[in-house]
Amino acid sequence: MKNLPLIILLAIFPTLSFAKAPDCHSWPMTMAAVWLKNAKIVDMADIDEVKSKITLLASEKKKKGLYIQIYHFVFYDKKGNTYEVITKNDSSYEECSMSSVSSYLISKSDISK
Repeated sequence: MKNLPLIILLAIFPTLSFAKAPDCHSWPMTMAAVWLKNAKIVDMADIDEVKSKITLLASEKKKKGLYIQIYHFVFYDKKGNTYEVITKNDSSYEECSMSSVSSYLISKSDISK
C-alpha cells in the first residue's frame, strides 16, 4: 500500500507529456502519391483524396527540433481499390520537408466486379 502513490504517478505520467510533434502529413502524403504514380501502381487522378486515411504511427525527436516521422496512408481509388503506404521522413516545425520521403507499399487490394 505504501507504493500506491508511486504506481498511480507512473500510470498517469505518460499523459503529462507536453512535447508535441509537428503536423507534417501533407509532405509525405504528396510524395507517397507521386511514388505510386511513378511506380505505375495507380494514377493520382484516379484517387479519391477525400477518402484517404492518415495515421501518424511514430514521431521521435532526434536533435534540435528535428523529428523523424512515420505515417500510414490508405489511399482509395474511384473503383474501390485500396493502397496502403508507410512513409518515413524528417520534419521540423519550420519545414516539413527536411529530408526525402521513403515510401513502402504494404498492401494493395483490388475489388473485382
